[in-house]
Amino acid sequence: MRKKLLLIQPTIKQYREKSDLSHPNEPLALEIIAGLTPKDWEIQIIDEHIEAIRLEDPEEADLVGLTAYTSTAPRAYEIADVYKRRGIPVVMGGIHASMLTQEALNFVHTVVTGEVEGIWGEIIADFEAKEMQRIYNGGYPDLKKLPTPRRDLLPSHYRYSAGTIQTGRGCPHNCEFCSVTLFNGFRYRKTPIDEILDALETIPQKIVLFLDDNLIGYGKRDMEYAIKLFQGINERGIDKIFSVQSSFKFAQEKVLKSASESGCRLVNIGIEAEDTAALKEMNKRLNLKLVNNANYEDLFALIHRYGIAIDGNFIYGLDADTPEKIRKRTDFIMDSDLDMMRISPLTPLPGTRLFKKLKEEGRLLYTNFPEDWEHYDLQKVAFKPALMKPDELTDLVRESKALIYSEESIEHRFQKTLTVTDDVTAYMVKAFNLGYRHVSRVLGYMD
Repeated sequence: MRKKLLLIQPTIKQYREKSDLSHPNEPLALEIIAGLTPKDWEIQIIDEHIEAIRLEDPEEADLVGLTAYTSTAPRAYEIADVYKRRGIPVVMGGIHASMLTQEALNFVHTVVTGEVEGIWGEIIADFEAKEMQRIYNGGYPDLKKLPTPRRDLLPSHYRYSAGTIQTGRGCPHNCEFCSVTLFNGFRYRKTPIDEILDALETIPQKIVLFLDDNLIGYGKRDMEYAIKLFQGINERGIDKIFSVQSSFKFAQEKVLKSASESGCRLVNIGIEAEDTAALKEMNKRLNLKLVNNANYEDLFALIHRYGIAIDGNFIYGLDADTPEKIRKRTDFIMDSDLDMMRISPLTPLPGTRLFKKLKEEGRLLYTNFPEDWEHYDLQKVAFKPALMKPDELTDLVRESKALIYSEESIEHRFQKTLTVTDDVTAYMVKAFNLGYRHVSRVLGYMD
């Protein structure tokens, strides 16, 4: 009799209850795990963005695998409890379980720390031998010859969302508010370009999101890799529209030319702030240099010149922030030529230096863990700011979102993006902006 593996991506309560919010990206990590699993296993993937698990009548399984972010960890533990009480082993991985392994072990049988590719075969073998360990350390495996993600296991809903792919992992910067370095390591590891091109050709969707935190990387070799990747896409005639995440190093003629020719139409950049003190606090050296030279807008114009839209990330509530500085940041966003914007209050995530600092200073607002992890969703103010009250920061975020995501602002940016890209990208960007507006309102983070 075939054994069944059930892979689950939990989500927060509001998403489970509001099906009209559900336009998720593919759960690439679960697709990869499915691809690593022996052929004689039956595999089912459940993404709660699409359909919530019925805990009163859960799906049958011989082994359950869970992945979770910090805000979805309480839901993951709730699901795990149902299966544990039935005597079914539960394995949990992902960034939260890696940062708080002992906490996760209170709710699941086994925790995988780090990346799963190098250890999943051993886990399956141990399960079949009934010798599963409590902790497996996946470490930072080589990214060559990765399995083909099992996209065939996903419901048809995903045909209307974006496909996902990743070329590399790791980050040498180790920013105070970020846990990527702890999870993926300091060394930037890349998948061979031919393997990425082969994988792109298997993705059915027209729109593809590159999930790398920084596709351009951190040195000459990484940049050359990105350019060769873009050239390979163009040479193979892979007809996709895609987005990437990068630093401002993306804004170089040789990068932009090859990116644009290969189908790149959107770049997400962590701008974070336009204020010198705020950037110093985050150790954003490249952005700090740009602020000192007063040429953010010059770089926006350069990127636009190649028909690529810009999605800018901003953080509110840094220790250097005052209400006046935050309103100034909002003014900067409103006056800029950015096509999309994502604004978030600073969020202390476990494992980061920021979390440790705010915990030691007694500035965390929610400490009844694990239940209170749901508040650490990158949308809610979960700490006491240095120069204002938490409610004041919450009101400022609401005020900013009301301006940035107003119908007038979204339509204005749509018209500008249409001029820049002259293609379907403008409609995609408008849909994203309307989505940010809708989600913020339904989740209660915008009036």
